[in-house]
Order: sequence, then C-alpha cells, then structure tokens
Amino acid sequence: MMNIMMGYSHVPVLLDEALYHLNLKNGQTIIDATLGLGGHAEAILRKLGGKGKLIGIDRDGEALDSSKERLKSFGDRFIAVKDEFSDIKNILKNLHIEKVDGILFDLGVSSMQIDSPIRGFSLRQDGPLDMRMDKTGDISAEDIVNDSGREELEKIIRDFGEERLFKRIAKGLIIAREKQRIDTTFKLVDAIKRSIPRMNPKFEMDIMTRVFQAIRIKVNNELDRLKRALEDSIDLLNAGGRIVVISYHSLEDRIVKNVFKTASVDCICPPRQPKCTCQHEKKLAIITKKPITASTKEIGENPRSRSAKMRAAERT
Repeated sequence: MMNIMMGYSHVPVLLDEALYHLNLKNGQTIIDATLGLGGHAEAILRKLGGKGKLIGIDRDGEALDSSKERLKSFGDRFIAVKDEFSDIKNILKNLHIEKVDGILFDLGVSSMQIDSPIRGFSLRQDGPLDMRMDKTGDISAEDIVNDSGREELEKIIRDFGEERLFKRIAKGLIIAREKQRIDTTFKLVDAIKRSIPRMNPKFEMDIMTRVFQAIRIKVNNELDRLKRALEDSIDLLNAGGRIVVISYHSLEDRIVKNVFKTASVDCICPPRQPKCTCQHEKKLAIITKKPITASTKEIGENPRSRSAKMRAAERT
C-alpha cells in the first residue's frame, strides 16, 4: 500500500491562489490543517525560505506517512501531526506554539482516498462500504446505512446531501438491506438506483454522488468539525495572519462564509436591538468578497478543481 501511495499523482487545487492569499514571508510558521499528500505543504515550505516552518495535520495515517516521505528533505522545518483539525488548539498547545502566521484548509476527500477501492468513498469502484477518513474510527458508512432508522436516513440524505428524493432513497435503502446487508459501494449504488425513477444517467450519477457525500459527511462528522476548527483557527492567528479555506460543496462553503462573516463584524446583536449587548469583537478582515474558483485551464488539467471555492481572511 505504501509504495502505491508514493507513486500517486497528486495535483493540489488552486495552488497559486492559495500561496498568494496566504501572503507568505520568510520565517513564518504556517499550518496545513488538511495535509493529505503534501502538495500545498511542499509549495508553502519552498516559499517560506530557510527559517519558515509548517505544521501538517491529517487524521489519515496513510496519507501522513506519504507526506512525511515527500517532505523529509525539509528536516525539522516540517512537523507532522496525526490528529483531527478540529483539535487544532490542543495540537498547538502540545507543540508549545501560541500563534501562527497562516492556516490553510483544503477540505473534502483526497484523490488518493477516492481512488482507493478499499476506502469506500467512490461509487465508481467496488469496495467495502467504509468512508472513514481515519480508519480507526468507530462508525463506518456500512453502519450508518444498515443500522439507522428511516427518519435518520432521511435526515442525513436531506441535510448533508441536499437531495430532494431523500424519502424515496431512504425507503429504498431499508427495503434493500432487509434482503441483504449493504456492505459494499456497488450494493449501495444498486440500492439507490432501484429507489429512484429511471432518468438520464448523468442525473442518476448526480443523485448517487449526493447520497455518497451525505453518508461520508455523517460518518466523519465533517461539518461540526469544520465550524469548530475555523473558529479556533481565527484565535490562533497572529495579527496580519491569513486563513485560507478551499471547499468543495455548498454546505462547507456556507459554513466558511458564515464563520468569516461573524468574525468580521463588531456586533452580532439582532438588527432591531437598540443597544449592543453582545460584546463581540471583530477579529477578521475578509479578503475575498466572493469565492475564488479554478480557471478553465486548471479545470481541464485537474477536473477535481471544478467544484472548488476558496475564501481568505486576515486577522485584525
């Protein structure tokens, strides 16, 4: 497995834009909160010069091992941490670091995870229905699909997949699992197909993608973890430090937008309240008024970048 990863081709999304908006300077300390295979991290370390440091966080031990190998030439300028980015405050505390100069989040599932059948993220390859980003996690996609009640399945598919056929699909999953346990990705694909009307194959694929997304988000508790990590990250930035976030679907982007918006104002009291009582302090200046998206050229070279949206802000 390790040798396969070492030879894996990885193209970091919105790389030039991320480097520009991080506003990197020699000697800074930067966090890559979603290290993956280290594409962004390598470029950041080269920009930081001989004294800059990068802390790379990832909950996936296999990806972390691959990045360690890729970045070993940077010596102690690169610090690898196996943990969830939602624990970012404790990570820095354990490293005896109070503040940093920049934090990058590249959200979603890495190409390596998607393309590995045994991880269970892809609806195009058959494999165990897993979807855990950290394989030591207790709950897998198989558990969610087979053990959740009908109302819970409806809620997951509706809220995390934004799929309008959530009732039909939840009912279809329950009917399918009564016949046999849904324990592979292709069994899940088949159950979804049987529960929806026959339609254009592209529309079918879009629906299945949304259902897979919904289950993955539930398995990994992605949205709650993201909100907590973003709020904590703002407090960890030095004045003038930058936070850059690349998201891949509307649920993630909405959280990033709202957290940035709340942190960029002095008052969050209700609009009609005559006097401010919230004692809220402005912490951020938003740099990207609208999200940055990939160019036509980048999308052609790296289709994964098609849905990417990047937002950036600076600590005041």
